[in-house]
Amino acid sequence: MKYMKLKGYLLGFVMLCVSAGVHAQETDKGTLIDKIIAKVDNHFILKSEVEQQYSQYLTSGQANTPNRCQILEGLVVNKLMLAKAEIDSVIVDEKRIDGELNSRMDQMEAQYGSAKNIVEAYGKSIVNLKEDLRLSLKEQLTGRKMQDKITSDVKITPKEVAAFFTRIPTDSLPYLPSEVEVGHIVRLAKPNKTQKSELVARLMDYRRRIEKGESFEELAKLYSEDLGSGKRGGDLGFSKRGQMVAPFEAAALKLKPNQMSDVVESEFGYHLIQLLAVRGQEYHARHILIRPDYQKLDLTEPTHFLDSLRIVIQRDSLTFDKAAREYSEDKLTQDAGGLMLDMASRSTRMPFDGTMEPGLYFSLDSMKVGTISTPIPYRTDDGRSAVRILYYKAKYPPHYANLKDDYQKIANIALTRKKNDAIEEWFLKAKEDVFIYIDDEYKGCNVLSGGVIDN
Repeated sequence: MKYMKLKGYLLGFVMLCVSAGVHAQETDKGTLIDKIIAKVDNHFILKSEVEQQYSQYLTSGQANTPNRCQILEGLVVNKLMLAKAEIDSVIVDEKRIDGELNSRMDQMEAQYGSAKNIVEAYGKSIVNLKEDLRLSLKEQLTGRKMQDKITSDVKITPKEVAAFFTRIPTDSLPYLPSEVEVGHIVRLAKPNKTQKSELVARLMDYRRRIEKGESFEELAKLYSEDLGSGKRGGDLGFSKRGQMVAPFEAAALKLKPNQMSDVVESEFGYHLIQLLAVRGQEYHARHILIRPDYQKLDLTEPTHFLDSLRIVIQRDSLTFDKAAREYSEDKLTQDAGGLMLDMASRSTRMPFDGTMEPGLYFSLDSMKVGTISTPIPYRTDDGRSAVRILYYKAKYPPHYANLKDDYQKIANIALTRKKNDAIEEWFLKAKEDVFIYIDDEYKGCNVLSGGVIDN
């Protein structure tokens, strides 16, 4: 079966989430423009799904655009994973689905500005949209869990990586752009005493109102700035010990059921917590979260702190690595000595091109390798105001891929190919366990016979 050996399309397709609400339609003349083109047990694939994905790949401008047969094959494997998950009782926890759904809805609201704008954009009520999206997310997460089960034992050794690399023809080696290694130390802006007092006073006012008979749930819906739980009256569901940030969990577990906390400060803001129940190693809580207005926070203190820390590092009194581990407030990079990761390759070497965050790119463009920047205002991924200093650790010139400089990238590709082989082997066996139908229009794709053709 050739569909994964050279181009590695399948793993991308398996996890694609089909857009919600695609249905068969008819033109004004009554001509059918959509139909079922494949069936895997009780799971259907529509022609519009293939065409939609094909169109998205074309407009994305990415290299090696898959053809329709390869897209259909990815969808068939995805549906086969869902069918086998049902047979093998591979189940995704409903709480995880709910968490993903709430996160997606929050992202959509942030993107469109309001629930009303979402309804207008999609032509569906929020309830119907969430139902469609929930089904899609459930399929996506189930497919991912099934794929993880299939490939969980697949590992790659350095010998296999080297063997994989030697099989790549010399004239096919990729030419990699300039890459850089960069570290940063981040300090968050914090509310001053007046701002903090205002936030605490607001939450204590909510606490008094609840004690006088108002509903915690209704106040959370009105005032909580945790958009996900706020819509559910602040309800966080059952959480395992160690799952929440330490200040929140410590305060929650000191409470008795239905008791409320005083104001609790965490990295996310300020909380009013109510414990609802304890069940073994799990506890059920809800909260009202309010955050400071990050636009109004004063950057003076973190700027002075980082400026002083920079001088200490430059005098060789402290290494940047140790300073980042001790003082940086960016949890993603703190334990790595401040070094940032390229999320695609999971490597500390990041492409120094247009794909880089513009602010970072232009800062590095004016720096020399080995230097540390002055404090720079910075906005974290979750919107908090901060300041950071950058350490320009290294720069690597454009070059053809080689094992010495690009081992991790090559190892990632080799591991992906090995996982693809495992999925291919699984597919050949699993397709015998379920009913699979392919429409005559796509018979030439040879999805089930082991050789997908190029259009």
